[in-house]
This record gives sequence, structure tokens and C-alpha cells, in this order.
Amino acid sequence: MMTGDSGVNGSSSLRVVPSTLLAAEKEEAKAVLTLFLKKQGLSKGVAARTINKSDLFIDHLVSRLHSVHKSRYLVGRELTTLEIRDALTPYLESLLEEYGNVLVDLVENFPNAPPPAKQKAVAPVSPPVSTLDSKKLKAISRVSELDSSGDLRPQILYLIELGMDLEKIKLITRRFPAFSYYSLEGKIKPVVEFLLDLGIPKAQIPTILGKRPQLCGISLSENLIPTMTFLENLGVDKTQWAKVIQRFPAVLTYSRQKVKQTVDFLYEMGLSAESIGKVLTRCPNIISYSIEEKLRPTAEYFRSLGVDVSVLLQRCPQSLGCSIEANLKPVTEFFLERGFTVEEIGTMISRFGALYTFSLTENLIPKWEFFLTMDYDKSELVKFPQYFGYSLEERIKPRYARVKVHGVKLLLNQVLSLSGSNFENVLKKKIEKALSDGGHENGKLKKFGIGST
Repeated sequence: MMTGDSGVNGSSSLRVVPSTLLAAEKEEAKAVLTLFLKKQGLSKGVAARTINKSDLFIDHLVSRLHSVHKSRYLVGRELTTLEIRDALTPYLESLLEEYGNVLVDLVENFPNAPPPAKQKAVAPVSPPVSTLDSKKLKAISRVSELDSSGDLRPQILYLIELGMDLEKIKLITRRFPAFSYYSLEGKIKPVVEFLLDLGIPKAQIPTILGKRPQLCGISLSENLIPTMTFLENLGVDKTQWAKVIQRFPAVLTYSRQKVKQTVDFLYEMGLSAESIGKVLTRCPNIISYSIEEKLRPTAEYFRSLGVDVSVLLQRCPQSLGCSIEANLKPVTEFFLERGFTVEEIGTMISRFGALYTFSLTENLIPKWEFFLTMDYDKSELVKFPQYFGYSLEERIKPRYARVKVHGVKLLLNQVLSLSGSNFENVLKKKIEKALSDGGHENGKLKKFGIGST
């Protein structure tokens, strides 16, 4: 069994993350796991009972989340719902491939993982485990095979030169056994060189192949390039391909029919052809969402709040990937409980689409509590909901302290949205006006380094 934060049988320390954030992330992990189990054929009731027995496995998922996004936590940035889902879903898929029809046993009995081939099936979630194991073990063994000269296979050496280590290649092969059979000259190298020619940094190639090894199995001339042309004709910015692929490597592996379904939905929502191109460029993973299970229900929920979905999609397409139950409804209830009307909430979302992608416990609640100490009516948040997008410690508190100490009043958006120099200029003019009106003593300006006129 693997151990540590990369394996199924271990869990890294969660102590460095605030308890409130941990609690929120656990709820997000439960939502991801519930949706995943239901997609494997489990009923809502069975999935719920499994989740109730899976506390240790949920802790393991959160631990893995911290490992995958270690750099984000080091700089104090919290993850959005979409980032949590995108980090955990591929991992759950890899476990499904490894444990097959005993995945539910693994979830409920973690960390005591069952032997894949010997447990009674709980749900028909995959092909026979013995078949998967046989193919997988053979594929993984190819990764480490040496030739007559004692060297690894050329494609393995090439991948190592790109920045992958042997364990990473084995992990990819465990998830996608065909990867070990791709030839160097016929499959892997042409795709890698193609990605480099698009402007993708060499250091990013291992990450891209790790997320979507299937790219190496797709013909450049018959599939990848025609798919790119198809997407460019839909409005995807051809100069942004490097960023698009780094955001969502799977974008080029979806069928044109699936892409067209998403495009048709966006037209249905009222977007123009130009706007659709921009949405696909900024948020290519929207193609992966189910129209009927994800996009349409989420769009209807936002409409129930009075939001113009076409505007929301143009400003923050990621918001349509949020879970209604785990994310959207709790945030709506949060604002309703604090006296905002449904109409005001709809206005706030329309003005700041990212509002619903933030954590309640780590973002909205602490910033609301600080807002209550500021000299503003809550109507200011309706006018400027972007308040919730600024750092509490690095922007909101220091800027407001500067205004408060001088005893002047600025609009909330002036306090936060202006650049440093513009903020100081506006503050200085406000103080000078207060002085000319007799509202301040002249000495206060000098005390804070602002000369009087």
C-alpha cells in the first residue's frame, strides 16, 4: 500500500489549516464524493449512508487536497468549490480503476483497504477487478522494464527528461494503462513538441500529461488540430491556446458533439457567438459539465434569484460549476439571514459573479463581521459586492484604518478598488476638503505625512 499524502492508506497532517476552513473543505469533499458515488449507480440513499460512514476517508480526501494545492495554502489562498472538485474527482476516478466494485468498501472502511479481487461486490461500478488488475500490472511493469543495455524504454527516459519521475509515470499508468504502450516517436514526442510550439512551458508538460495522458494517444492530424480549428471557429482565441490547455488539458479530448452541445446551451442562455468564444477561452472546463445534471439546474437556480445568466456566464462562467446544495444555497441563506432581499442578492451576483465561489466560513463570514464594524450601510455591499473579493488582512483592514484615523468618509469602492497612489490622492483631497470646512485640526495632516495647503 502507498502511504503519506499520495496514497490510499495514509493521511498527511491537517493541523496547519484553520479548523473553520477544514470544516468547510470536508463539506465540499463530501459533496464531491456523493456526486461521484451517484454517478457510479448508487442511489441517493445508499450514497448518503456511505458518506455517513466515511469520516476517515473524507479526512484523507482533504489531506490529499492540501498536498495537491500546497503552494496555495502557503500563501494563504483558499480554494474555490471548482478547484476542490477538479483536484478530487480525478483521484476518485483512479481509485475506481484500482478498486473497481469494492470502492464503497474502501470508502467505508478506510484506511483498511480491501483486497480488490476478493471482496463481494457492493455496487456494479466497474468491469471485473481481476481484468483491470491484470492489464494494470502488466502496464506498470513495462514502465520499469530495462532493455539489453540496462536502460529504461526510450519513452520513459524521454518523460523523465521532461521532468517526470518514475513513480509519477507509474501513477499515470495505474490510472490509464495504455500510457505505457505509447511509442516515443509515433505518439508522445509529437504531442509534446506540439504543446511546446503552442507556447506551453516545458515545466508544465508533466502536469498536463499527468492530468490527461490520453492526449498522447490522439492523432495530431486527424483529431487534435481539427478539434482546435473547430474550437477556433467557435471563437476560442487562437493566441491563448497555451493558457487554455494549461487550465483544462482535457479540452482537446472531448468529441465535437459534446462541445456542440455545450455551445448550443450557451446560445440558449442568450450568449452571442463572440461571447461564447470568450467563455470557452476563459473557462474551457465548462465543456465537461453535464447540460442536464449541472449547467441547466444551476442556471435555473441563478434565474430564481433574478440573475441574468447570460451576463453571469460572461463575467464568471466558473460559477455554473458550483454545487447547488453544497455551495449556492448556503450562500443565499447567509445573505437572506442578514437582511438582504432576493432582489439585492441577485444584484450582487450580477455585479460580482465570483461571489458564490468563495467559502462561507473562511471568506464571507469574517468579512461580513468586519463590515459590521465599518461605518457603512449594508446597501454599500449591494453596490459594491466586490468587497468580498479583497483580502481582509492585506487590503480591507489597512485601507479602512487609513480612512478611519483621519475621520473622513470614502465610498467603499474608493477604499478598496483604487490603486495605492490613487487611493492616497483621493484620501488627501478628502482630508484637505475636511480641513477647509473646519472639520479637522491642521496638525492632524502633518502628523500623518500629508501637507496642508
